[in-house]
Amino acid sequence: MLLHLSTWQEVEAFLQRSKTVIVPIGSNEQHGPTGLLGTDWLCPEIIAHEAQKSADILVAPTFNVGMAQHHLGFPGTISLRPSTFMAAIGDWCRSLAGHGFEKIYFLNGHGGNVATIEAAFSELYAEASFAGRERGFALKLKNWWDLRGVNALANRQFPTGHGSHATPSEIAVTQWAYPDAVKAANYAPQIAPTGPIREALDFRARYTDGRMGSDPAQATPEKGGELVKLAVEGLVADVTDFSAEVFPARG
Repeated sequence: MLLHLSTWQEVEAFLQRSKTVIVPIGSNEQHGPTGLLGTDWLCPEIIAHEAQKSADILVAPTFNVGMAQHHLGFPGTISLRPSTFMAAIGDWCRSLAGHGFEKIYFLNGHGGNVATIEAAFSELYAEASFAGRERGFALKLKNWWDLRGVNALANRQFPTGHGSHATPSEIAVTQWAYPDAVKAANYAPQIAPTGPIREALDFRARYTDGRMGSDPAQATPEKGGELVKLAVEGLVADVTDFSAEVFPARG
């Protein structure tokens, strides 16, 4: 079930059977010569939208702009400041919790988001603690590549040149979902260099075509389909476990 394609009455009815909602979250940033700018938000969206086709889960609209300041040297990247990102996550969670959602599950597609999302969670928990809120409010962050079995499959598919940015696994997922948007390029070197991540000018100078340690030419729609299938299974299992967590009774 997709929240944005539902009516308020349908969401109200869903809340009678589940208090869990999934929020795909990522970033709109460069992904090398062949990666779509939306790769980091498309991947979790693709997986979550596939999962809701076969499971009774609710998927919120995708949070598609995140922490990407180091990619601002490349046209098309859109980034939020950490403080802005945290404030927006907080308001999304407050809105959903206000309707009765007790478990908010963020499926993430950008490693650069992790620290700020976790900090936003800490702020929300502190807010609830100081306000003396009743128990029954939990947040969870999961990177899509950390879903059960996904990393192992990606390592088998791409034993060399997987890298850490503009990876063949994430490019493959978008190729599977958007085959008409598949791009090609001549990479030099074939496997990109790797190193530290700092500010935008430093990043552009170090990684001139935007890749980090990766060879996206290995990506295929078929490999992307294998990753999506496994990630969907992992997501449904993980969300089911999260939903089943029981809050301890108040002493």
